[in-house]
Amino acid sequence: MIPYGRQCLSEQDIEAVESVLRSDFLTQGDMVPAFERALCDYTGAGHAVAVSSATAALHLACLVLGVGAGDRVWTSPNTFVASANCALYCGAQVEFVDIDPATGNMSVASLHRQLEVARAACRLPKVVIPVHFAGQSCDMAGIAALGREYGFRVIEDASHALGAENGNVMVGNCRYSDIAVFSFHPVKMITTGEGGALMTNQGELADEARLLRSHGISRQAETFEQLPAEPWCYEQHALGFNYRMNDLEAALGVSQMRQLDQFVSRRRALAGRYRALLEFESGVSMLEGAVEQSSWHLFVVSVPRRDLIFRQMRASGIGVNVHYIPVYRQPYHMPEQPIGDRFAGMESYYSSALTLPLYPELSEEQQDQVVNALTQSLRETGT
Repeated sequence: MIPYGRQCLSEQDIEAVESVLRSDFLTQGDMVPAFERALCDYTGAGHAVAVSSATAALHLACLVLGVGAGDRVWTSPNTFVASANCALYCGAQVEFVDIDPATGNMSVASLHRQLEVARAACRLPKVVIPVHFAGQSCDMAGIAALGREYGFRVIEDASHALGAENGNVMVGNCRYSDIAVFSFHPVKMITTGEGGALMTNQGELADEARLLRSHGISRQAETFEQLPAEPWCYEQHALGFNYRMNDLEAALGVSQMRQLDQFVSRRRALAGRYRALLEFESGVSMLEGAVEQSSWHLFVVSVPRRDLIFRQMRASGIGVNVHYIPVYRQPYHMPEQPIGDRFAGMESYYSSALTLPLYPELSEEQQDQVVNALTQSLRETGT
């Protein structure tokens, strides 16, 4: 089976992890700060806070922006459930903004219309979480402009988009947002096994996130409120979490960051090749976006009779997938009111979306196999 995505590990990566195993510190050593510096150096952001997962980073992002009970958080329905769950953890209400089916990203026009209605009803969001689907950046300048007009904060869910660019700005730079979040799951741009990071240019947000990722405990004597500044003392200042990344994961991350440009370049080459191979294939359309701007976490095509083609390709050894089931269709999130035409873009996209294999070690021969299986399925289904 050719999977839709997988990690790319080298001997350099294995040696990096082995060096930590032979060191004095498996956790809370030097590697997590080194990984955070590498993320800042790459993106140009002022601060990075490495954590145990992108879900943890999203949760912390909501907390440090003050999301709580009675607040509203808006996000895209074309995402993994964590993009919505992070707000629910804080007691907030989640609402979804329709996407542009041509890109898979949050529609700025839909966001604007929804904000107008919400302002009239005094139901404006506290935070909006756009998702950079498949590695292509949302229109962050447009979203940031709406944020200034309507008074909401912005968290970029950039889990798919490490290495992507927005114009001449690296995703994660936070020029257009308060916080950006990355994922280091094995199928993403780089991996730490599991892991995530919160990026920001606001030092106070980074400080609060660091506090909350480790039980709300401070070991810095200058922050102590009650205890004497003895070497063994620490104080709990908030109800935090055990969201720390360990040094084994961070060492792998540092090594993978050295290869990131190579990974992204290969993904872009493969995406360009898919586009060339499928450009004139009847019944197939591809997401819009600049090949040289996206990090290409996913390569999604739109095909008729998607469900049947999915099964046929899986049967032929091609690990296609579907990204994503609209979050509002999940039983936990099902809206009380009928969906109607509120999410026409999402429904149109989801009805035909098919994710093809894409990862740095995918060979051109394997890619040809994927394309041949797809074209054969299209012909067999009469499309």
